[in-house]
Amino acid sequence: MIDVEAALVARARKPGQFVIIGVSDDYGERVPLTIAGVDAEKGTIRLIFQRVGKTTAEMADMKVGSDLGYVAGPLGNPTHIEKFGTVVCVGGGIGNAPLLPIATAMKAAGNELISILGARTKELVILEDEFAAISDELVVITDDGSHGRKGLVTEPLKEICQRKPQPDLVVVIGPAIMMKFCCETTRPFGVHTEVSLNTIMVDGTGMCGGCRVEVGGKTKFVCVDGPEFDGHEVNFDLMMRRLGAYKAQEQRAHEQYKEHRCKIGLDD
Repeated sequence: MIDVEAALVARARKPGQFVIIGVSDDYGERVPLTIAGVDAEKGTIRLIFQRVGKTTAEMADMKVGSDLGYVAGPLGNPTHIEKFGTVVCVGGGIGNAPLLPIATAMKAAGNELISILGARTKELVILEDEFAAISDELVVITDDGSHGRKGLVTEPLKEICQRKPQPDLVVVIGPAIMMKFCCETTRPFGVHTEVSLNTIMVDGTGMCGGCRVEVGGKTKFVCVDGPEFDGHEVNFDLMMRRLGAYKAQEQRAHEQYKEHRCKIGLDD
């Protein structure tokens, strides 16, 4: 978790929007990260990420006071917030971070808020206390049962959809496969389900086309048309194939970065 000085972004940001960051201003990949929180008074935005590849490793290794190459944003369309009735917010792993400002805004709008937080294991559950503070009902579930219920987020989601009355809206953010099966869980009940997509991006303005997805049989660009879409319309299988397009290069870059760090002794 890092707080980044970006006063203009902090003042303009709305729930659901994201930034594109670069560790260096002249090389390296561009990574989209949804803004997990802001302090407009201090002029800072909060970014929460998991160390999985080269760029997130570089960010995790940065010291307090370091400079990012750039922070571009806020980008994307903000979440539509209103009083729907009962809103279920489902987060998977690191997806809890971008979900928190949306859940907070939904609660502030007068909705009954039910939060479901899932992770593989206890150590990967984040922001539980923050969700507990705003939720009328909170369910924590882990794959291995090390914390909360044992199982998958789709199980309590189905139970809630079976209630009378049904929830009015479900918002899901997490791994693509998790969002897909949450949407398949709500589909038979006819409960509108919004998902926030995190695709590969380059420019963030719709010009490169790298973030394209298929929604309702039409091509959409996540950076300008999203990042949120009707989950029942998203072609998740195509999206997941596109997300895996550069796995080999990503792994090689991460390995080279780790080797580089070991050679110059930055692990000390």
